[in-house]
Amino acid sequence: MKVCLLFGGCGYIGSKIIERLLDKELFEKIIQIDIKDPTIIFKDVEYINADVRESLLDIKLPLNIDKGGSWIFNLAAIHREPGHEQKEYFDTNINGAKNVIRFAEAKGLKNIFFTSSIAPYGRSIEPRTEESMLYSETPYGISKGYAELIHELWQKNDEENRLVICRPCVIYGPGDPGNVLRMIRGIKAGTFFFPGSSDIIKGYGYVYGLIDSIEFTCFEKENSIILYNYAENPVLPMKELGLIIRKIFNIKRGIPSIPIPFLVFLAFIIQIVGKPLGKFASVHPVRVKKAGFPTNIKPEFLIKNGFKFKYGFEESLKHWMSIAPEDFK
Repeated sequence: MKVCLLFGGCGYIGSKIIERLLDKELFEKIIQIDIKDPTIIFKDVEYINADVRESLLDIKLPLNIDKGGSWIFNLAAIHREPGHEQKEYFDTNINGAKNVIRFAEAKGLKNIFFTSSIAPYGRSIEPRTEESMLYSETPYGISKGYAELIHELWQKNDEENRLVICRPCVIYGPGDPGNVLRMIRGIKAGTFFFPGSSDIIKGYGYVYGLIDSIEFTCFEKENSIILYNYAENPVLPMKELGLIIRKIFNIKRGIPSIPIPFLVFLAFIIQIVGKPLGKFASVHPVRVKKAGFPTNIKPEFLIKNGFKFKYGFEESLKHWMSIAPEDFK
């Protein structure tokens, strides 16, 4: 029996992966493992409540499991910045990686997909490929880079092991209220400003393109180890993203640029005024700084290996609107 176990499988990306696995019938059994309760209940998908910071060895697998054909998807992480103490990123992202690897070794499972992040690259004005040096600047980025090494050591210890590591950019799409949807709503409302220069590039990836890349690297390739970036190709500077949004939503007003120090100061004032009222929690100085943080990511592995990028920014928005128009109301 081919089994897929998704640690951290109740999140946004985990739910989208499960939808694809069910649609393609790639596994005979899917097990969703998370400390959180599932927000989407999938028929015939087993749910197990577990914390990756603790031992996972008590999790039971089918006796007739195909150890060479089954997969672990390690999606579990703490990633929101700000929102956690520094130690929490290390406690979850590093200990979680160790415990998932111990589980794989104890159960004899041979295939792991691990979602890392572009955060280990640090700020990247020039394009960063999978061969670029890592210059992590945050506890999250450092912990993710360390977790990659833990997974790589597992793969090197047994030539039969297969490992796919994905470093995704900001992922967006139907049902996700994240940065891209906030930008669209802000442009529509006239409350969005380019943080600093409108020429900066911030890597982005449409969720269905990401799922296509996972299917491509895990099930169409046979490399014993794959490390790849996921960003749409090509990525566009912020000003071009703004033009596309204005065109699609028929917005006539322009989008001004405001220096980042002023925006940080404004966010600081908003926090002081709004926090006691329970409002504007998302307007935070750290997030404003991140908004102006360049992340010019190139998915070189996918380009060189013939992956078909179907979702440019404009195409992704049109697809999103066609399947979830309610997100834009």
